[in-house]
Amino acid sequence: MKKLTLCAFIASSLLAGNAAAEKKPTINPWTHCGIGAMIFEDNGAAAAISNIIWDLGTTAVSSKISSEDSCKGKEVQTAQFIQDNYNQVIEETSQGSGSHLTAMLDMLDVEQGQQAQVIKTIRADVDADQNSPEAYYNVVMASL
Repeated sequence: MKKLTLCAFIASSLLAGNAAAEKKPTINPWTHCGIGAMIFEDNGAAAAISNIIWDLGTTAVSSKISSEDSCKGKEVQTAQFIQDNYNQVIEETSQGSGSHLTAMLDMLDVEQGQQAQVIKTIRADVDADQNSPEAYYNVVMASL
């Protein structure tokens, strides 16, 4: 039952992420990188599910060898940062400021004058029920 619930959560997160990705194409390391991307090259949902089942997506955001061509750049660097510092980023998002939040936006080249508005948008769009680094990443990327 827990696996079914997890798969349903992942699928809904992916659908929400895909809707956000339609606005602005970005690399989602959980679907484009890692073991899942190697096995399911043409199916991002299957790749993400595989990566999350394998190790909660940890190797997907840190893989440089398995998917070197698609897994580089500021999006992947930011995803790795979110994965590594998720608790701090979430806490600072709820507070509206903080060094981890600023570092994340700096990685994405968000200008200082625009950071407050981006943070406001992220805070409005983050769902307390979506408690995963990937869901948070999707909200951040949609907010840019």
